[in-house]
Amino acid sequence: MKHHRKELWFQIKSRRGFVNITRDVQAALDESGIREGLLLCNAMHITASVFINDDESGLHQDFEEWLEGLAPEKPHSRYRHNHGEDNGDAHLKRTIMGREVVVAVTGGKLDLGPWEQVFYGEFDGLRRKRVLVKIIGE
Repeated sequence: MKHHRKELWFQIKSRRGFVNITRDVQAALDESGIREGLLLCNAMHITASVFINDDESGLHQDFEEWLEGLAPEKPHSRYRHNHGEDNGDAHLKRTIMGREVVVAVTGGKLDLGPWEQVFYGEFDGLRRKRVLVKIIGE
């Protein structure tokens, strides 16, 4: 069995944002030479997420509004975590959106549904963060 590891780095210029990373993940798969197996893609920071969904701007805005309704950024004082920090909401948003995805690899391609895309979700941006891509297979 072969394996491949790659880190993707992102620096979102706002506090929150969603980035379609499907092409980056497929490029890591292409580099690996693995044709059949499994691909794990996970955020390596506790205030960021990797998830699969549709690449539609209205849906992304719905996510933003839904997450802000569940875990509003302000007032910062509402979160016990925020002693010297202001990102308590980002930890909760990451928990809701998830840490990672696992995607089947078939014929050297990500085996995604017709509308599925892989996204990096940032909830406490403005600094450099990484995503791990780990692939195993043949």
